[in-house]
Amino acid sequence: MKLLLVEDDVSLAEALAEALTDQRYVIDVVVDGEAAWLQIKISEYDLILLDMMLPHLDGIELCRRLRNHGYTIPVLMLTARDTIKDKVNGLDAGADDYLVKPVDLQELLARIRALLRRGNSSLPPILAWDGLQLDPSTYEVTYNNQPIHLSPKEYSLLELFLRHPRRLMTRNFIITHLWSLEKPPKEETVKAHVKSLRNKLKSVTGDREIIETVYGIGYRLKLLFDD
Repeated sequence: MKLLLVEDDVSLAEALAEALTDQRYVIDVVVDGEAAWLQIKISEYDLILLDMMLPHLDGIELCRRLRNHGYTIPVLMLTARDTIKDKVNGLDAGADDYLVKPVDLQELLARIRALLRRGNSSLPPILAWDGLQLDPSTYEVTYNNQPIHLSPKEYSLLELFLRHPRRLMTRNFIITHLWSLEKPPKEETVKAHVKSLRNKLKSVTGDREIIETVYGIGYRLKLLFDD
């Protein structure tokens, strides 16, 4: 899952970005509202963490702009301003949730998970595909109750497939969703991660394919049929 963190306190932004990266989120960081607006127009995000007090364009106005332009991305507003009026202003501007600084990391992570579930209301809390299960709250992956140990990027790749189970994914789509704009990999890197994930899945599925290649286009999940 890819998040945009809009925070002008550089030390706080770095700390939050590191903590969220440890939780297998992909993070882009910008320090003002106008930069955030430009970033949102060129990339897709699953959630925005938005400071209220920002240079150039504050969080309230950015949130209003997002909603006025039809963006439905969940917005979690982070701010040191804790009056009822401030909270009402943030929510009325279109924020989905509001958390007062200094934030407790565990509460922040729980609120992020809740908003991501709300934004994917058609998906169950545990993502599943023919015996394969992924629990986003614990990062556990199993196949027919047998644990599968994945690297952080393999886990993120599998989660992306399970959150878009019917989608044919190009390598560019995968790069956009699983890497920050500052560090995009080459397509060969994507191929290597897909190959590694496939091998780990095959080790528990008896060499039956879960991810198939559509040559010249990309990848998609493949149903496992009984023989």
